[in-house]
Amino acid sequence: MNILIRDVNWLGDAVMSLPAIRGIRKLHQNAKIYLLVRKKLAQLFKIENSIDEIIIYEDGLKGKIKAIKKLRKIKLQRAYLLQNAIDAGILAYLAGIPERVGWDRDCRRFFLTHPIPYKGEDKKIHHIDYFFTIPKRFNPSLHPEYPWLMVSLNDRLLAREELKQLKRPILAVAPGATYGDTKKWDAHKFAEIIRMFTEKYGSVIILGQKKEGLSLNIKDNENNVYDLTGKTSLFDLIKILSECDLLLCNDSGIMHLGYALGAPLVAIFGSTSPKLTGPPRFAGKVIKAEISCSPCFKKRCPDIKCMKLIDVEEVWNALLELLPTKKAIFFDRDGTLCKDANYLNKWEDFEIFPHIETLRELKELGFMLIGVTNQSGIARNIVDEDFVKQVNQIFITKYCFDDFLYCPHHPMDNCFCRKPNPAMALIARYKYKIDFKNSYVVGDKDSDMQLAQMIGAKGILMDRDAKNLKDVVELIKKEVNAKRN
Repeated sequence: MNILIRDVNWLGDAVMSLPAIRGIRKLHQNAKIYLLVRKKLAQLFKIENSIDEIIIYEDGLKGKIKAIKKLRKIKLQRAYLLQNAIDAGILAYLAGIPERVGWDRDCRRFFLTHPIPYKGEDKKIHHIDYFFTIPKRFNPSLHPEYPWLMVSLNDRLLAREELKQLKRPILAVAPGATYGDTKKWDAHKFAEIIRMFTEKYGSVIILGQKKEGLSLNIKDNENNVYDLTGKTSLFDLIKILSECDLLLCNDSGIMHLGYALGAPLVAIFGSTSPKLTGPPRFAGKVIKAEISCSPCFKKRCPDIKCMKLIDVEEVWNALLELLPTKKAIFFDRDGTLCKDANYLNKWEDFEIFPHIETLRELKELGFMLIGVTNQSGIARNIVDEDFVKQVNQIFITKYCFDDFLYCPHHPMDNCFCRKPNPAMALIARYKYKIDFKNSYVVGDKDSDMQLAQMIGAKGILMDRDAKNLKDVVELIKKEVNAKRN
């Protein structure tokens, strides 16, 4: 079966459509899924594993005819139209796709075989949910997952190498917005934040497009400020953001990239609504002036009070609340803290390793203790999820762990939380303000060491670097003391 997804035209919308695209993949697990998208967004979807093939959609009549001819050759059975315009319906109709699914709006009902009734939902619900309504129509039990973007280890390491000369922490600043001036906080206020951050903490990277009309009057490569405005491809932008410690932005495409990459962010909203397009959980803070005329969704305004009322101090304090200042040790569970019982699912097989009490010494050194464990036995129906929670709680209650995160998914789910993917660590960073570069990952598998590489932490592999938990403690104490001296 061949399936087409006609995706949206703007970067932020494209990120918010990711859960819907993944939901469509769940509906058609064995199908070949094609994505029709504009060239400017293609790099975003090249790292999306739920898509089999990308078809570039070109502007103009020639571009439409070319796309129709190509789609006809593929012999598609169904098209999911995430884009709202009538153009998407006409193109799918002319391409001879027998089933065409989309919102019944923009005068395109005639071109849809499965119209979804539209009553202004894009002004009522978050756009992640708006896009996800389309696959949910065919399976009401589906729910949108967090729109993570996965950057490979190799690409992270390349970005880390590019940024290695910058003083940490690194704050990414995106002062532009393509939508219009009503989405832009004052340039001189951004400049003041940049000055304060570089004087007191670390480096700043300025990101965005030249066409967004950015003008901060800050010299590139001076006082730990690096201006990459207009100098990055979309994929370069994704790689760089994945290695930044914080993001300050307006409601823009870069804001959506930021939360999808797990970057703690402060987003400034003016004429638009964070309830509709704001960052979801595990993301950051929204700054918005509460005035009666906002949100108005206008692109232009004579005074833009909603932006002018937001002062530097409010934004600065929000950034400080997210600044990564704490260090942590991420521990694998089975095979590291306790015996690996090959899907631990009963108490008689639960055996905690000796010397676990010595981990308290790491707390005295200022480290947080956080568990991160893959528990695919839940998805395999071998292990009860409540049992996993109860086991994890023992480490919190008896052994001073601050938190214990777990991934319940099957490896075939291609989720973003299963190690070595970094979602669990990224969630912990946001919750506890963790500085990965001064943290450790301790485990007994290669996936644990790959996680350490992913986030830029130091890895300690059991049996190679340490024989037991006491050795782990002594190794870390030795390294901490060496840094102090």
